[in-house]
Amino acid sequence: MKKYNIQNYIRYKEDVKSSIANIEDKPWDKYTRNELIVKFLPLVETMARKFSTSDQASGILSIMDFLQEGAFSLTRAVDKLDWETLNESEDIEKTLKSFFSKRIKGGIRRRIDAARGNIRIPEHQLNHMRKTKDKKAVQMFFNSIFLSIDAKVNDDDIFNQIPDKSEPYNIQLINIYLKGLMQKYLNQNEYEVLRLSYGLDCDKHTAKQIAEKLKLTGSANYVRVSELKKQAVEKLIDNVDHSQVLDYL
Repeated sequence: MKKYNIQNYIRYKEDVKSSIANIEDKPWDKYTRNELIVKFLPLVETMARKFSTSDQASGILSIMDFLQEGAFSLTRAVDKLDWETLNESEDIEKTLKSFFSKRIKGGIRRRIDAARGNIRIPEHQLNHMRKTKDKKAVQMFFNSIFLSIDAKVNDDDIFNQIPDKSEPYNIQLINIYLKGLMQKYLNQNEYEVLRLSYGLDCDKHTAKQIAEKLKLTGSANYVRVSELKKQAVEKLIDNVDHSQVLDYL
């Protein structure tokens, strides 16, 4: 977790608790704008706690940044409330929590996306992957990463001769992220095969060069390298939870 002033966080929690205690219970539509915001500040903390604060996931942000952005999003959401529609709800509190939760999470996600440096993934693709709560999301992520590294550019294609003015990927950040997962889930040979094959912290190696480094013997040692490479990617897909992938998006 990123470092932050723990005293500021404790003071924040105490202030929120004190403010809520000073608000008397009443029907939801009788709360003032500011009272409603204060009543739902604990929801902001609950949502903020669901986001990873690792370097790879959030760039330079801490939990205090998440709380601040969440509070901004909550305020904007309160200003958009339609009480005529809300009063038709069977459970107004549940409806409010659902409405606020979506907007708080969305605000924090956008803040994280803006703070992660120069990695840019289209918003519609991020939303699609966040909604895919299964192995398919993990498979989509790793395949897109490794296939993009493997892809060969056809210099004869006119489209590849057009200058690319888009912002570059932060290769160092991607490499740190991938190596962290690889070290956690792969054995030494699998880790080295992926690291050397894709040049995560070095030049790319051929299958023959990798076989020599790993001391794989036999006339078909390069075939064993290919098998290890495929095995390693499949192991990552099988073992990495989709929530881990979403944290780094």
